[in-house]
Amino acid sequence: MRIYFSGIGGVGIGPLAEIAHDAGYDICGSDRSASPLTAALMERGVHIALDQSGTFLQEEHDKQPFDWFVYTAALPADHPELVLAHKLGIKTGKRDELLAHIISDKNLKLVAVAGTHGKTTTTSMIVWTLQHLGIPVSYSVGSTLSFGPSGKFDPTSQFFVYECDEFDRNFLNFQPWLSLITSVDYDHPDTYPTEDEYLAAFRTFGHQSESVVTWQETAACFDDHNVQVLTECNPDIHLAGEHNRRNGMLALEAVKHMTEIDEVSVITSINQFPGAGRRFEKLAEGLYSDYGHHPVEIKATLQLAQELSSHVVLVYQPHQNVRQHEIIAQYTADIFEAAEEIYWLPTYLTRENSELPILSPQELTRQIVASRPDCVTFAELDDALWDHITAALDAGKLVLCMGAGTIDHWVRQRAATLDA
Repeated sequence: MRIYFSGIGGVGIGPLAEIAHDAGYDICGSDRSASPLTAALMERGVHIALDQSGTFLQEEHDKQPFDWFVYTAALPADHPELVLAHKLGIKTGKRDELLAHIISDKNLKLVAVAGTHGKTTTTSMIVWTLQHLGIPVSYSVGSTLSFGPSGKFDPTSQFFVYECDEFDRNFLNFQPWLSLITSVDYDHPDTYPTEDEYLAAFRTFGHQSESVVTWQETAACFDDHNVQVLTECNPDIHLAGEHNRRNGMLALEAVKHMTEIDEVSVITSINQFPGAGRRFEKLAEGLYSDYGHHPVEIKATLQLAQELSSHVVLVYQPHQNVRQHEIIAQYTADIFEAAEEIYWLPTYLTRENSELPILSPQELTRQIVASRPDCVTFAELDDALWDHITAALDAGKLVLCMGAGTIDHWVRQRAATLDA
């Protein structure tokens, strides 16, 4: 099978391209610019064009026709490559459709990690633990990993471990052998206009799974017949952060389902987990970056930070205006109580509803300021903010930069100037 990946350097499509290449499929693709993933794939002999006008797609199709054109949900309907793929009669589909085909084609058991928060960390923990224990595993994780590529196909593996995202109803493409549900808190209003629709999607996902492991507070979303309910963490899991210990408990249950290795050895491996990219990732001494952008994630990550320091400074960039309209009531002082200072940035705008007014930082923080009037400072990604960050670091404070937009790239560039 010959596959073309549009956006091959992205964190979603890139690992899938690596998996398809490992699995023996003939692949090539394009992106707007170079990235570590495009470089890694090109080193492995994959033909990639940094041009998405359609010229490369046409040239490659003329050499040998493509069977499948894979693209992300972010690709607009009038994108030149997508328009050309339709014109050429190539089968088109999003990444999860192809991944489901590969899993079926290679006769793998799918271990899916789904939920509103904690998917990346939990998936990474499972992959790390299996590798650490010498168990072959194929996988895909939506982040960079310090211990391997983001996506891998191992021909000797029985299992495929996957971070299964509910956005765009992607996870409904799968029928997992085992599903691990980290949490269920209403999110992605652009895909699910109501909370009931969001919960219904998880219920459907549970129906499609052979077995489900989840926490007591989310068990009501699923039917009793195939659900294992967890009520507490194993006390021998010693990871920093309560949410990480809960993620570790899910990883433990997953590995117990997949292998017969004794529990003590599994927990020992979990406790040595080095972390995933942008999940409380240490950039320099005292400086951390995190992808979190939902109030539940913010509170959990601040709790982790507070285990490491009694002086936590938060720099927060809200993500997506349409989402802010849904969660504004959840921005309470309680969510941010572990942060002694908060620098609040304008919302990063993407996939927006033009009819919704843009909520200002002042509007979003109204409840916090009413309770703690001196803790919030409105800021921009500029030199003045960096001066505040370095001053906090010099004072021995822990600085946590959170958000799914431009904040990570901004702080990562500046962190490179500090002594790691």
